[in-house]
Amino acid sequence: MVKKTAFSTTENDISIIIVNYKSWAHLQNCLLSLEGIDQDSFSFEVIVVDNHSNDNTLDGFSKEFPAYKFVSNTGNYGFSSGNNFGAQQASGEFLLFLNPDTILKKSAILTMLQLAKENSDYGIVSCTKLNTEGNPEKDIRFFPKLSTFFGITRAIYQGLNKKTLVKKFNKKKDLIFPDWVSGSVIFMSKKWFDLVDGWNEDYWLYFEDVDLCKRITNAGGKIALTRNASVIHCHGGASRLNLKTSALTKTEVIISKHVYISNNFNTKTKFLFHFILLFFGFISKFFLAVIGVIFFFIPKYYLQFLIFNNLMKYYMNALLKKTWIGERASNYLR
Repeated sequence: MVKKTAFSTTENDISIIIVNYKSWAHLQNCLLSLEGIDQDSFSFEVIVVDNHSNDNTLDGFSKEFPAYKFVSNTGNYGFSSGNNFGAQQASGEFLLFLNPDTILKKSAILTMLQLAKENSDYGIVSCTKLNTEGNPEKDIRFFPKLSTFFGITRAIYQGLNKKTLVKKFNKKKDLIFPDWVSGSVIFMSKKWFDLVDGWNEDYWLYFEDVDLCKRITNAGGKIALTRNASVIHCHGGASRLNLKTSALTKTEVIISKHVYISNNFNTKTKFLFHFILLFFGFISKFFLAVIGVIFFFIPKYYLQFLIFNNLMKYYMNALLKKTWIGERASNYLR
């Protein structure tokens, strides 16, 4: 079968959307795995959104994979922004959002496609993620609430509800329904995507997948994860590039928690959660930052100083601008 070109206007069964930022080695492996998939059972297009890597690599990749469409964002406005930008270019009835550090087989895509087609109430379908050693990533995920938002309370919650959780997520089950699934592999119909207005661009990085699943659930959809299919996920390959980048992404975890709280809780609960996260986060990060100053010559300790510095800038900016949205997010001050 002749592959569709990147600029074909013919509707495909699936549009595969990959947001990239300087993850070229991982992206190449991902695209090579897709290139080996025939289109006799379903048709698909591949859209790579480069979030302004600006390192003169994009042109070479577009020539290496001429059947795929490469588009460049004008800036690195975040994972959500990149996904929405890619979806605007898509012609598929279904959308498959992938991290560049994933490797797929035809069987995984076909299994997710069949599940989504046969169950219109499945707002999102995902599958098992395996690390490079072949071990599965966790698939038991809860929406953030007082009993699950923090590590200690989550451990207590799981201990108190062990029997219920074992039954719900029994390892022998081929299909489970967690509260949310990782954004590294998200399969959904274009109808569901449009119904919830796509990815929330309040988030620059992290928690955008939790937010998407929450809005799907609020709209009456189910979050399904099949254990009959799997992809390889080189976890962290898309974000952990160097010390500065690591500090940035770890800070964004905390920022995105504040954004999620702001978007998904009532006024009283918002205040409590923001306070707990800010107060205890400040204390722990402050002492780690002091250690980082003393042992600045040890990268893993100096990293803590960089995180604390980033976090203080964020809190100061949040106070001045009166928004929890981080300044890198597309919706900042909109």
